[in-house]
Amino acid sequence: MGTVDRRWVCLATLGPIGVAALVYVVVMRGFIDPDVNSDHGLAWPLLGALPLFVFGMWLLTVSASRIALLIALGSTAMLVGSAYETFVHLNVAILGEPWFPLVNMLGLTADAVATSALLVVFATFPDGVPEHRWQRIAVIFLWLPVLAGPLTLLTTPHVVMSQFIGISGESIPNPYFLPSLEWAAPAVHYLVVQSWAAVALGVTVLASRALFGPPAVRVRTRVMALAVGSAMVAFALWTFVPGLWGVEFLVYASMITILVAAIHGILRYGAFDIGPGDRGARVERSSNLLITVVYAAGVATPGLLLTPPLRTVPAILLTTILAVVLLPGRSWMQRRLHRALFGDRERQFTMLSELGAQLEQAGDPRELLTRLAEAVRDGLDASWVRIRLVPTDAALAASPVGVAGDAAGAEEPALSCDLVRGDETLGRIEVGARRRGEYSDAERTLLRTVAGQAAASVANVRLTEQLAAQLDELTASRERLVAAQDDERRRLERDLHDGIQQDVVAQIAGLRLARNRLQRGELTAEELTELQDQARETLTDLRELARGIHPPVLSDNGLVAAVESGVARYPIPLTVEADDGVRAERFPDDVETTAYYVVREALANTAKHANATHASVGLARDDGHLRIAISDDGCGMGSVVPESAASGGLANIRDRVAALRGTIRVSSSESSGTTVLVDLPVDGVAPAAGPGVAAIG
Repeated sequence: MGTVDRRWVCLATLGPIGVAALVYVVVMRGFIDPDVNSDHGLAWPLLGALPLFVFGMWLLTVSASRIALLIALGSTAMLVGSAYETFVHLNVAILGEPWFPLVNMLGLTADAVATSALLVVFATFPDGVPEHRWQRIAVIFLWLPVLAGPLTLLTTPHVVMSQFIGISGESIPNPYFLPSLEWAAPAVHYLVVQSWAAVALGVTVLASRALFGPPAVRVRTRVMALAVGSAMVAFALWTFVPGLWGVEFLVYASMITILVAAIHGILRYGAFDIGPGDRGARVERSSNLLITVVYAAGVATPGLLLTPPLRTVPAILLTTILAVVLLPGRSWMQRRLHRALFGDRERQFTMLSELGAQLEQAGDPRELLTRLAEAVRDGLDASWVRIRLVPTDAALAASPVGVAGDAAGAEEPALSCDLVRGDETLGRIEVGARRRGEYSDAERTLLRTVAGQAAASVANVRLTEQLAAQLDELTASRERLVAAQDDERRRLERDLHDGIQQDVVAQIAGLRLARNRLQRGELTAEELTELQDQARETLTDLRELARGIHPPVLSDNGLVAAVESGVARYPIPLTVEADDGVRAERFPDDVETTAYYVVREALANTAKHANATHASVGLARDDGHLRIAISDDGCGMGSVVPESAASGGLANIRDRVAALRGTIRVSSSESSGTTVLVDLPVDGVAPAAGPGVAAIG
């Protein structure tokens, strides 16, 4: 039979027995007892045993642990013992019956089972398993009082009755007595019947675990040890100082304290094998049940403890007044309990309803995250909240970008939750300790809900900011391109004016002079040859100028050949490396032009600034992209300028590459030089032949 079946069998067995015993006690003592002036005896079953019985039955519905069963068994045995006492009290004539010792043995056994079961629960709280071997052996001896009934029946010549019945059995003969065992009667009386030895042993086990056990055990058992200790003091006073005013109130209050300690163990340490995911709901149900029982006990206590001498009508009136007066206190306790377990739900729902509007009103990430942090702090009653965003390098930002409360110098957060959008982690919400109490499972769930709701807004605001930055960069890039074009036009104008234009003017003047000399018959062939050479030089200059604008070799032979054509004129040794596939491939005109000028600009920077002794250019085709690597062994400053620079060689390279939706990455160090990596998407291909690798040293 499984644990679940066994649990429900126990519930179906113990529940009806306990309820029947309670109903019998209440009906017989409250309504049928002929001695209306005597103590009705309802205080203990209603104020002492009933709350424990209700808690034990509830435990059987949620837990299959051994100590949950022991609580249910012990509380049921308490009610059965109270029913037996009532039966004897109302049927005194049975004391003379020969079978009474056997019935009395059952009554003693019921009281002993209640004592032993609860002692085992206290000694092994919260999981039912003590840590040391001597403690486990001691727990076995805690069941010794259960033998009180059979042992007294065999060793004592008279009937031994419970002290709570108020009737002495010394005058009642025991026909089942064995004279040969009479010598054991004193030991049975002091070690078994008087259960103080078992109580002392159980308290010793609990105290040793709470005071000298491992740190985790001490923490888990401390509250229950205090509750049991207060109960032991109350019961000792009730036993040895009967009639002392207020002791009964103290006894019943200590019983409630033990239940509170058990509920605390469920919430904090998973007592009775209740899992973490169920603790909040379980504690709320058990605590509401306990509050109801405590409320009923508080209402009934004056009437139960003061009748007699209090008469019926005043007792009823007092009970009614207390019911009305204590009702707000009951509601307040339930609200406080709910808030302690699940937080202020009204405030949390308000936070969720207002959060969307607050996030929509935020214009930039810092404002959005500040509002989000304030909402989380108010909703969870946190001491502080900070929110960090993930930058482009996928590491958390060094400083929080959204803060609510005093997070300066704060220790590790009590809660944290990532802001996740799809497969991307945008940042993290970190929450400090709660101002009052600890965070419940519901509040942890609320934080995850808020993080999921806020992630979309954070992503949208970040995207808006990125688009704005890209738009600014695009505008600046266009301005730089226009400025570069203007500079290029002015350079062409200056080169034409200062160079080729002057040469053409000189050639025109020379032709005019040659015509005049021809008319006079003085022109010689050498003068025409000189004019021809000047025209040839001008043509060469025009070709060089055109080559600077767009080299013919790039159009005729492709990218690799165009890059290699300048190797001989480069001031330091230069190596161009490209595989046969790249050499044979013709790329789109815009790709080839951009790649050529990127290489030329990077090499120009190297020649001017790097102090390098060698440079290299690598060209490769990979997965629809043309990849270019320009490297040197210089001082690390060849191509490096700040990325934010508005002009310069690297800025021109970035603008050209960005225009084709490509990427550029620059790495530089004094030990290894500079490397410029360019990635250009390729849309179309056309086959062409090209020259091989060229290198000079």
